[in-house]
Amino acid sequence: MRAIYLDHNATTRPAEEVIEAMAEAMRSDWSNPSSVHRFGQQARARVELARESVARLINAAPGEIVFTSSGTESCNLAIFGVVRRHPHRTTVITTPVEHSAVREPIERLEKEGFTIVRLPVSREGLINPDDLAAVMQEHGGKVALISILWANNETGVIQPMADLLGVAREHDSKAVFHTDAVQWVGKMPTDVRTLPVDLLSFAGHKFHGPKGVGGLFVRKGVRLQPQILGGPHERERRGGTEDVPGIIGLGVAAELAMKQFAVRGGHAAALETAARRDRLERRLLDEIPGSVVNGATEPTKRMWNTTNIGFDRLEAEAILLGLSERGVFASAGAACSSGSLDPSPILLAMGIDERIAHGSIRLSLAQETTDAEVESAAETIVQVVQRLQRVLPVG
Repeated sequence: MRAIYLDHNATTRPAEEVIEAMAEAMRSDWSNPSSVHRFGQQARARVELARESVARLINAAPGEIVFTSSGTESCNLAIFGVVRRHPHRTTVITTPVEHSAVREPIERLEKEGFTIVRLPVSREGLINPDDLAAVMQEHGGKVALISILWANNETGVIQPMADLLGVAREHDSKAVFHTDAVQWVGKMPTDVRTLPVDLLSFAGHKFHGPKGVGGLFVRKGVRLQPQILGGPHERERRGGTEDVPGIIGLGVAAELAMKQFAVRGGHAAALETAARRDRLERRLLDEIPGSVVNGATEPTKRMWNTTNIGFDRLEAEAILLGLSERGVFASAGAACSSGSLDPSPILLAMGIDERIAHGSIRLSLAQETTDAEVESAAETIVQVVQRLQRVLPVG
């Protein structure tokens, strides 16, 4: 039985070049990069070369990149680092469709007494910039942070980031704008010079880099209160000895992503994968009555690799177990929330009926996903879902 992996939003396979570079780093560059001797400075040089590669991936300056242990830590540093630095501003604006890496820190701030405003989303999962404008006008001068997910991890829905940033800057230039770009960076070209976000979180394992290393773009002039104390590492923004092999692996993954953007004509490879995703969707919608796509379906409003499909009156867990037994690996949403029998709060916030939300699964492809894999996966999903539908009670 050949495995078909359709869970690339949870994690991607590390590229061979990444694995080789990390193995070599563990053999040759294992010294502490903060040590002043030559061996330590050799490791430091490798870290800084990787920082330059990661900075080029998003068109940032190397000094604007902070290495972290994950995208989750990057989001936590952005959120708590801003609000702890600006205690006189007590309003935080966000959305109900954030990843738990943003949602849970903001819930903690709410318990501490901060005013949290969650912008509504449409059934497509999209924010209306006019809603942001109204909130900023109401809370004029009090907004510490705006944190809005760029590309949704469950549905792939892309927020109108340029429009949202324009509204934020127009109403309060001192409000700090953060985006969780974990599902965007490495998959789509990113330019923080043309998109003036203040803070941007990303993670290496989402674009064929290693797990356990992520980053936070901190625009020059934005000041954060560090959340991990224990040394002046990362320009005093994040204490702790740097993970040299992981950072080197992230740098290699960044170089590979940039090469793919250039060699394959920017969006060409993404469009090819989007066409495969669309064929997968069409077959499921055509052959399974009552199935629906959750979220925006216009090409410019959804990531090229992601579909979230709901099946009426079924349970996602049963579907996923049936698929796994047949060698098709997918998920019901964020891997961090797996095991929960509750429907996705992201889908519920979009107004998706609970009967559909309970039976919704996420299928996320990679550029390496083949036509044959898509066809085989579609056939398997149809078989599993139809089998479950046959045993449903009438009514």
